[in-house]
Amino acid sequence: MVVRVATVAFEGIEARPVDVQVQISNGTVGFTLVGLADKAVAESRERVRSALTASGLALPARRITVNLAPADNMPKEGSHYDLPIALGVMAAIGAIPADALQGFTVLGELALDGTITPVAGVLPAAVAANTRNHGLICPKDCGPEAAWASSEIEILSPRSLIQLANHFAGTQVMARPAPAIRAMGAAQPDLRDIKGQESAKRALEIAAAGGHNLLMSGPPGSGKSMLAARLPSILPPLGPRELLEVSMIHSVAGALAGGELTDRRPFRAPHHSASMASLVGGGVNARPGEASLAHHGVLFLDELPEFNPQALDSLRQPLETGEVAIARANHRVTYPARFQLIAAMNPCRCGHATEPGYACKRQPNERCMATYQAKLSGPLLDRFDLSIEVPAVTAADLILPPPAEGSAEVARRVAAARAIQVRRYTELGLPGVVSNAAAPAGVIEDVAKLDGPGATLIRDAAERMRLTARGFHRVLKLARTLADLDAAERVSRVHLAEALSYRGQSSRVSQAA
Repeated sequence: MVVRVATVAFEGIEARPVDVQVQISNGTVGFTLVGLADKAVAESRERVRSALTASGLALPARRITVNLAPADNMPKEGSHYDLPIALGVMAAIGAIPADALQGFTVLGELALDGTITPVAGVLPAAVAANTRNHGLICPKDCGPEAAWASSEIEILSPRSLIQLANHFAGTQVMARPAPAIRAMGAAQPDLRDIKGQESAKRALEIAAAGGHNLLMSGPPGSGKSMLAARLPSILPPLGPRELLEVSMIHSVAGALAGGELTDRRPFRAPHHSASMASLVGGGVNARPGEASLAHHGVLFLDELPEFNPQALDSLRQPLETGEVAIARANHRVTYPARFQLIAAMNPCRCGHATEPGYACKRQPNERCMATYQAKLSGPLLDRFDLSIEVPAVTAADLILPPPAEGSAEVARRVAAARAIQVRRYTELGLPGVVSNAAAPAGVIEDVAKLDGPGATLIRDAAERMRLTARGFHRVLKLARTLADLDAAERVSRVHLAEALSYRGQSSRVSQAA
């Protein structure tokens, strides 16, 4: 007799069904695993054997064959196959009823003492199980995460094989886990902490209101990193659709501690030594990178020119398409990566080339700046909607009292502008577009609604500034955001002029590069 247990394999954030088939037959004593299993899956034989022994069950002295179907076109990776294999063997030897596992999707890793330890990807597995009208059996610590998939799905989250066997025998009943919400930690950094830099705060508000990419350039200590760290405090919370997408990515990456979800937007700030694989994803098992972990949130790159140039240029495609496609010899996966890029840099290696009266000791200031900024490619710089200079803060600014306006006041204006954008694109049949920055180029031309003077200004500026087609549409998106902040129906000449002023700095840096 062949016992079948349903489980999943992960392709990106999609959970594909896998059929675990267990057969115990006469023949040479052995435990064989087939079906494109990687080393972690192959090692599950020893974990299953030890866990069953610790639970008081001995494997029969017969031939045990486990097949993971489909066996020809879907690699099986990870340790979450331990539990379905063990339960299949237990059903085959009569330790649990043969029909007890019907209608369940199973995943979990086994410890040698028979306890069931957490695994990654429980939330996507629960969503897939609910789609197939299955219940879910998962580790105890992953139960709160699975409970978010649906209030109707049946979830069993045992601590050990013995507890699960007692449940099937009717001697112990397990309660359904409750969804977990991550407790809010300390208060987020507030814009009220920053003295001076009013123009930079204005740019940060615009970037938050439309989801635009922002590049800040200035000398060390001018407050670039402080500004970026306070961006999450003015961003609106995640919507239900966004929360599900973000949580599924973090679940696959194993970054949902205790299965707790939060509606705060992700804020990722990798070190400048990060590799290409860590930024966009990859590696042997094609794991999601920082770009995907920042989905619907912020990816902050401090000291931008110090990053590996190839790693930075690998972000160019995700910035346009909103996803990362990772191709390997045996499979191809796609991860969502619709993030907002915030970057900070010094004007040169010494950092003071723009200060009055400073002279670089190695070469003229202009050449020092051009050499340093040449590390950044023009196509990457063209993807920044706003590029601003952040001047050094003076002592006169520092001794002033804290500003009256903080993050709460700015967040209200940002939320109002975002609400206008969500309503606009929903009415246009684009519910997945929640900000102007994510709007398709063809759509933004219609929603900008330029008047005569505005059309003349953008045409003349595009020729004078040599805007690319991408730069042209990004200016329109930025102007549309400025109009939304003013609650204006049409984009006026004033909005276009301000949007073009933020583009001018990007053009100068691009020419230096």
